[in-house]
Amino acid sequence: MAPIPFDNSYARLPDRFFARQPATPVAAPRLIRLNTALAAQLGIDPAALTPDVLAGNSVPEGAEPLAQAYAGHQFGHFTPRLGDGRALLLGEVVDRDGQRRDIAFKGSGPTPFSRHADGRAALGPVLREYIVSEAMAAFGVPTTRALAAVTTGEEVFRETPLPGAVLTRVAASHIRVGTFQYFAARGDEEAVRILLDHAIARHDPAAAQTERPALAFYQGVVARQAALIARWLGLGFIHGVMNTDNMTVSGETIDYGPCAFMEAYDPGAVFSSIDHAGRYAYANQPRIAQWNLARLAETLLPLLADGEEAQIEAAQTALAGFAPIFQAAWLDVFRTKLGLAGAEEADLDLIQDLLSRMAANQADFTLTFRALATQPGEARTLFADPAAFDRWAEGWAARRARAGLPDAAMPAANPAFIPRNHLVEEAIAAAVARDDFAPFETLVEVLARPFEDQPAHARLALPARPEERVLATFCGT
Repeated sequence: MAPIPFDNSYARLPDRFFARQPATPVAAPRLIRLNTALAAQLGIDPAALTPDVLAGNSVPEGAEPLAQAYAGHQFGHFTPRLGDGRALLLGEVVDRDGQRRDIAFKGSGPTPFSRHADGRAALGPVLREYIVSEAMAAFGVPTTRALAAVTTGEEVFRETPLPGAVLTRVAASHIRVGTFQYFAARGDEEAVRILLDHAIARHDPAAAQTERPALAFYQGVVARQAALIARWLGLGFIHGVMNTDNMTVSGETIDYGPCAFMEAYDPGAVFSSIDHAGRYAYANQPRIAQWNLARLAETLLPLLADGEEAQIEAAQTALAGFAPIFQAAWLDVFRTKLGLAGAEEADLDLIQDLLSRMAANQADFTLTFRALATQPGEARTLFADPAAFDRWAEGWAARRARAGLPDAAMPAANPAFIPRNHLVEEAIAAAVARDDFAPFETLVEVLARPFEDQPAHARLALPARPEERVLATFCGT
């Protein structure tokens, strides 16, 4: 068995960046699923990933488990000390493409950041993150990945006793906006500089060669987040908890807690049980991303320019770049979904007109775009008033006739399958209530090929029946 090739750069940072500690052992770890393809990409022999290793009972050679320190604005309110309360960074590897990747646990027991909580994860949230993060990867969206999931043989207590589990997550890094906030809030300018240098080396090495590396780095984070949110909106995805501790500087989607995918298109859709005011609603996500990025700018101000006025101007100018980058990325996403080549000034109106008609007619977001890609005539049947679709379709057909992508391009931009909320809950319920992981396995396998028609699993492409609808999703903490 080959050892895991750890090379742990974060563990070489000063001790105030983290707390070193092993995972808390569990009673009887049992493998649910191992992502062997991802293990191979990481250069890890799957045989090294035993249930004991994946539950934290055994620390592999070269690992340096640590809980990372960070802060964060949660629903707009600042908490100066959050940190990994139920997670551990096991270590880092350099993958087959030469990219450095974190390997981390979720649900591995209490840490100094747990705030009197148990540090564990229930089985349901672990399965949800595995399903949705791997689906996002298959969609081509930057995301953390699920390497493995194990049950612990122990119960965790939330409102009721639930089976415990541990997820092994892979990320380009776990550096968050909140990581910078943690040190800035303490007035630890040295730590902010150290963290910035580390993040630049890891994510933006070219920024180090510029006159103002901090500004170049910040501009890169702005651009990555703008492009990411555009991809979310193109899938009808709602993160549900866009706190600054859940925004990475790498531009990857992280922390799949109360996330959801819309069915009937509704720009105000909210599923998170704790988002009472709709702060993180579907259409609010670009604005919230920009708000979060403003908080990152605040931590970097002294490094952006010389003098307070110049610092503020540099931050504001860089942050103002979010809107045009996002708008261009959003238009590109939806032009591709609609099979439009090139760019015409009226494209924005054409796209927004369709979305408005979908909202008014309760048209399923995913099925509408999939039908446009494969059977345009079927799209009208998804509208309460099919004539509303017909009126829009005339302009769409004319636009495509002027400059359209090849027909084969549209199915590759419009998935047939998404992790519909009721299907995720169905898979979780079977696993929790009956120890039956067959629905979970089926959903993971189907979502690994989301752009392919899979007639044997046609049911998984359909929206929920009224009695199946999931109206609220939960964090799981």
